[in-house]
Amino acid sequence: MSDDKSMIGTNIDFDRDGLQTGTLRLPHSVHRSAYGHIAIPIAVAKNGEGPTVLLTGGVHGDEYEGPIALARLVRELDLSRLSGRLIVVPAVNYPAFVAGTRTSPIDDINLNRTFPGKRNGTATEMIAHYVTTELLPRSDYLVDFHAGGSSLQYLPTLLAPRWSDPEQKQRLEEFIDAFDPPNVVYFDSIRALSGEDRVIGNYAHQNNVFFVTGEFGGGSTVNIEGLAVVENGLRAVLSHLKVLAPAAPLPKRRGKVRRLVMDDPGLYAFAPRRGFFEPRFALGDEVPAGALAGLIYDLDNPWAEPVPVHFRHGGFAVCIRTFSLVEAGDCLGHLASPA
Repeated sequence: MSDDKSMIGTNIDFDRDGLQTGTLRLPHSVHRSAYGHIAIPIAVAKNGEGPTVLLTGGVHGDEYEGPIALARLVRELDLSRLSGRLIVVPAVNYPAFVAGTRTSPIDDINLNRTFPGKRNGTATEMIAHYVTTELLPRSDYLVDFHAGGSSLQYLPTLLAPRWSDPEQKQRLEEFIDAFDPPNVVYFDSIRALSGEDRVIGNYAHQNNVFFVTGEFGGGSTVNIEGLAVVENGLRAVLSHLKVLAPAAPLPKRRGKVRRLVMDDPGLYAFAPRRGFFEPRFALGDEVPAGALAGLIYDLDNPWAEPVPVHFRHGGFAVCIRTFSLVEAGDCLGHLASPA
């Protein structure tokens, strides 16, 4: 056996035709369960020849639009309309999903900052390793659904890699056109905003897997509009890829996509100190350069003048903080500028 073989097992046969629902068995030997494992739900549907599409949600455990849409897709799946294979993991970071937290309660690691993972690492590292070594090599496409989690709220937005190669750009634009999101932000899928390359997009790229992601809500709630964007977009792109013929007519197209970028640090606002935050902008606002993002109030001295925080550059407000309480360094929200 290869030294790099994942220690996560499964009762799924990835090569068998038909619909299978089962689990990934993440080893978890603890006081209350000496020989235990954590059962991460997975579904695989295969019918004949065609591309493999990996669909994931719950990389962060407090994001719900993806898990709802993916579970519904499997429940309503008509295998006769499928040409290829779907691998569906509604809650990849299942320990975090059960706890309703961004990071796993077992090791407090952010799954999307620990790729490619470790075979013999912590629970989260082992999940990342399984995705990297078992799921991505089997896949042609990866659509990874996110939201802002507990601390942030987003307008429903598809996030698309920024490619210079004309063929890659054309494939991407055709995918975006099929998904028909209200907003698309072009971004560096190889690195997180912090510059780290320990993200799933980097390892999708290394496996030659076509990758898109998106933020479709937040606040640890279900965004009704975001869920509709996910479900309609998912049906449309699976039809576009000729993997799953639609069982009903696709919804009417919205006709126009707002195209944005968000690389400039001046589009972000961060708390300079501890306190509580009064926002002075709302999602969907057109915010001018230098505008007031909000005020930070002193928790211990309500008579003190609040500290103003400004956006250095202007743009379209796509993200805002959920919580009023802040620590120094917390993101208060960000804008995006026209692509």
